Amino acid sequence: MSKGSNTYIGKLRSNFLGTKFTVYDGQPPHAGALVSKSRSTRLVSSKQVSPRVPAGNYPVAHVSYELNVLGSRGPRRMQCTMDTIPASAVEPGGVAPTCTEFPLSSLESFPSMPFFRSKSARTENFMGSLSGQKEDMLVLKNKAPRWHEQLQCWCLNFRGRVTVASVKNFQLVASSENGQPGPEHEKVILQFGKVEKDLFTMDYRYPISAFQAFAICLSSFDTKIACE
Repeated sequence: MSKGSNTYIGKLRSNFLGTKFTVYDGQPPHAGALVSKSRSTRLVSSKQVSPRVPAGNYPVAHVSYELNVLGSRGPRRMQCTMDTIPASAVEPGGVAPTCTEFPLSSLESFPSMPFFRSKSARTENFMGSLSGQKEDMLVLKNKAPRWHEQLQCWCLNFRGRVTVASVKNFQLVASSENGQPGPEHEKVILQFGKVEKDLFTMDYRYPISAFQAFAICLSSFDTKIACE
């Protein structure tokens, strides 16, 4: 599949060791369309519908895995930096970029624009706008497990959504590095786990998107040479 395809959404790229991943979105973030966590407040760009721009590579998240100090029986240590989501998004009244428009199913509206350029001016401008925001990015980390004496293993409470032990199982919460620890930092933003052979479940919540959640979960399947 090429970036010129109308079914292209984005991609996940890994380093050789399978310890660091970058999530690329095919469309730029909709910074002008901010949806508040509060139901009573909503700020949306005045331009609701626009043609789809040519697909590109816009980094929206970085995932890293570290050596598991709990051993092979414990969940992997992982951290996700959400490049386009501010840390304040998890706080009461916080906002995050979201898409409020539906792209056209055809790219024929842009016949004179190159769709296969590896690095375009649009991407460079996007990266430049993020360069001064790194300290304010939302950082997710895996939730610390508890030791189960009867099972003699490290466990996480998936509330029945995950039923089979696997090193791929994880829960992500907002890192306390984003601010003072509070109730919002205890809420699971993304969880992923095994329910039977070759079958997994994914649950996610605001402020990450379905695409971001799915890409992060995909990174769990890659072999981690330096972590296992």
